[in-house]
Amino acid sequence: MDYSILMSVYYKENPEYFKQSIESMLNQTVKSNDFVIVCDGILTDELYKVLEDYEADPNNCIHRLQLDKNYGLGIALNKGLEICKNELVARMDSDDIAIPTRIERQLSEFGNQIDLSLCGSYLEEFNEVIGDCQIIKKVPLSNEDIKVYLKKRNPFNHMTVMFKKSVIKNCGSYEDCYLNEDYYLWAKVISKQYYVKNIPEILIYMRVGNGMYERRGGFKYIKGDFLIQKKLLDLKLINIFIMCFNIITRSSIRIVPTTIRRYLYIFFLRR
Repeated sequence: MDYSILMSVYYKENPEYFKQSIESMLNQTVKSNDFVIVCDGILTDELYKVLEDYEADPNNCIHRLQLDKNYGLGIALNKGLEICKNELVARMDSDDIAIPTRIERQLSEFGNQIDLSLCGSYLEEFNEVIGDCQIIKKVPLSNEDIKVYLKKRNPFNHMTVMFKKSVIKNCGSYEDCYLNEDYYLWAKVISKQYYVKNIPEILIYMRVGNGMYERRGGFKYIKGDFLIQKKLLDLKLINIFIMCFNIITRSSIRIVPTTIRRYLYIFFLRR
């Protein structure tokens, strides 16, 4: 079963992390014949060197899409999706690491369930070395549980998903929704009654870095929370009372000190 890989990279990425991410996808037990890497704006010389080294081997099937400026993740992924040549597309972030059987496991799910449109999984966070955090980000598994969970939080780990290109395009692909383009896309997929699921296995190791919890606070995240809740309301996936409750609770998390936010994420929100 053929599939495409869709990755976006921009100039702030660490070249070594970029290399590790690409390697993890090239070393899958089921190889891809279409690895689309979107350069979201001009990259550093070091990042281009990493990319060129892999492009030099035609067996890697890497197809570069160079954008004239940094548009942001949503637009970059849309442009990359347009040139993906297969119906099944696996998302991957440019600094994370996939287990060797990630794709094999997801292709098995699509092969066994013809109506499956979107499939994600658990992930494990790490800083520099896999296993140094031992924090697993779990998500709901069944189609029905995902629908319920969607009302309050993002039900998919973005970098773990594999989806059908035709379904994503039918739902409008990634659209502008500040900091929540993926959450909004899943909401549109679910609102159209497509069948989705998550696998209760760790298929991706997600690099979080020491500044993740600092980045999850502040006004810009409060703004992002408000906008995605408004989108969910417009899709009739939540009512006004749930929207207000979600905004209040999430805003509270955004404004607390970083040490408290870190505790909340590790001991409550990551469980």
